[in-house]
Amino acid sequence: MSSTRSLGALILSNVLGGVGVASGIAVGALLTASLGGTALAGVGQALSVFGAGLMAVPLATLAARRGRGRALAVGYAAAASGAVVVLVASWLGILGILFAGLLLFGAAQATNLQTRYAASELVDPARRGRTMSVVVWATTIGSVIGPNLTAAGAEVGRPLGLPDLAGPYLFSVAAFTLAGLSAALLYRRPAGWAAPTDTGRRPAGALAALGWAFRHPVARFAVVLLVTAHAVMVGLMSMTPVHLGHHDHQLTVIGLVISLHILGMYALSPLFGWLADRVGPMRTALLGIITLGVSAAIAFAWKDNLTLVTVALFLLGVGWSASTIAASVLLAGVDAGDVRVPLQGATDALMSYGGAAAAVLSGPVLVLIGYNGLAIACAALLLPAAAVGWVARRHRRTAGDPDPAR
Repeated sequence: MSSTRSLGALILSNVLGGVGVASGIAVGALLTASLGGTALAGVGQALSVFGAGLMAVPLATLAARRGRGRALAVGYAAAASGAVVVLVASWLGILGILFAGLLLFGAAQATNLQTRYAASELVDPARRGRTMSVVVWATTIGSVIGPNLTAAGAEVGRPLGLPDLAGPYLFSVAAFTLAGLSAALLYRRPAGWAAPTDTGRRPAGALAALGWAFRHPVARFAVVLLVTAHAVMVGLMSMTPVHLGHHDHQLTVIGLVISLHILGMYALSPLFGWLADRVGPMRTALLGIITLGVSAAIAFAWKDNLTLVTVALFLLGVGWSASTIAASVLLAGVDAGDVRVPLQGATDALMSYGGAAAAVLSGPVLVLIGYNGLAIACAALLLPAAAVGWVARRHRRTAGDPDPAR
């Protein structure tokens, strides 16, 4: 019963967290551009992603020492505070305060990401991929709803004197507050639970955990894939609303495109979780890399076609989902108890830093070489992950794995 209630708490918090994140993400770049110009449009998104990176390691440390429920509640509380700061900054029209709010807002993404590892602790390894993916899938509901609240948020915010682009952050405040309460009150790790390989030692630090991972080819591949897939996704996604805005598409259209992108990120995650359990995370990861490449190719070739740009954004989300689920399953199976949780936090931090760098660079790249140039740059980022994956596969073959592709 405890496991069922805890899994339900993770699902509920992900639904609410998805609403909060997506409500802001749909208008974040546009809000930043309205105060600082197009060249800075990616900076706001970058700060949110960078904020997720800053919170990832402290949240993992808190989870290791005080439990997942406490860590999730603190993360959502920080995100709600960030959304409040964004609202104040928008009302005052001060870009610096907006940046501070978006940085803190990023805690929501770090917290949502941590829920997949919390779910992996509730089941046996044979069901790990499917259970993690169900929790990730729950984000679909909130994430698809969130961007479509753009117009409603504008209506709600006007009587408060808020700009139309700031209104959706009101929904973020409410959603994060409820998500934090659900995690704090309902999530409980099963009594007597312990990782099968716990060593009893104090958890390793983030740098030590990453050092361990980079000496192990499969763990190294998981880290590199998570960072690369997230950077590609953020880089292309964050500038798509700006690109569509330059083509005079309305906020409702832009919100729909982002909704479909987020649908791709989460709706098919149970399929990828099943694939990771059934045919192996290595094959699932390869599928993710290929899908991300196809997405970038479509965005490059048909940048002025709204329908095909929408298809590209949907596939971008699908590729991110397959890559993230596969790499997360690999990390959840790390067989050193004092390294596992710190490595998860450190990897999520690197994942966010990679996305932040991509978001910062995406604005200037869009200005200098256009949306199709941005697509080429994102596709090029996939090459290191493919190379490291090839090395990991060779290592598993050398180590005697009967099916190294798994």
